[in-house]
Amino acid sequence: MLDFLVLYWPRLLSGTGITIAQFLAAAVLGVAISLVFGLAKLSSTLIVRGIATTYIEVFRGTSLVVQLYWIFFVLPLFGLTIDNFTAGYIAVGMNIGAYGAELVRGGILSVPKGQWEAAVAVNMSGFQRMRRIILPQALVNMLPPWGNLMIELLKGTALVSLISVGDLMFQARQINASTFLSAQVFGAALIIYYILARFMLTPCMRWLERVMARKLGRA
Repeated sequence: MLDFLVLYWPRLLSGTGITIAQFLAAAVLGVAISLVFGLAKLSSTLIVRGIATTYIEVFRGTSLVVQLYWIFFVLPLFGLTIDNFTAGYIAVGMNIGAYGAELVRGGILSVPKGQWEAAVAVNMSGFQRMRRIILPQALVNMLPPWGNLMIELLKGTALVSLISVGDLMFQARQINASTFLSAQVFGAALIIYYILARFMLTPCMRWLERVMARKLGRA
């Protein structure tokens, strides 16, 4: 195993860098989509609520692989060509955003009714209520499930290798195709994904939970 790592670590490290880049880009897109469609799902306007519901149901109810292929292979048939790296994080981000939108909606609805009434009583506008009172409290409630969702997002980035994005899984498959050392290459990939999830992503999410809890006096 050690000889294998010495020989192939540059390619695995390169693929890990692409995986992290895909994760970060997809996470930013996914969070933005979650906020927009989570709030839209609570809109009093039927059309806005209908658009949000349709988006969420379509992206939660269909396979990420199919969505990835649609964005990369089908959209060019309609004149919209997207490079493989961009198509990868867009597909993963839009998919995770549909799940995140439901977390946002649930988090907002979990804020006690008294908080809404108090904000109205001090004559805050709807935007002020949401920004200063509701969303900060909802965020604390949302963060634990968001941690799980971010781990799912990280694992979902492995699928971008199907459209030849040079991520960790793509490099692992290429190495395996030329060496047939399946146990070593996929064992190394498994360990790298675990390290990213357990020792980088999870501590960051827990730190963010503690920070938000302290700001709201819940520590």
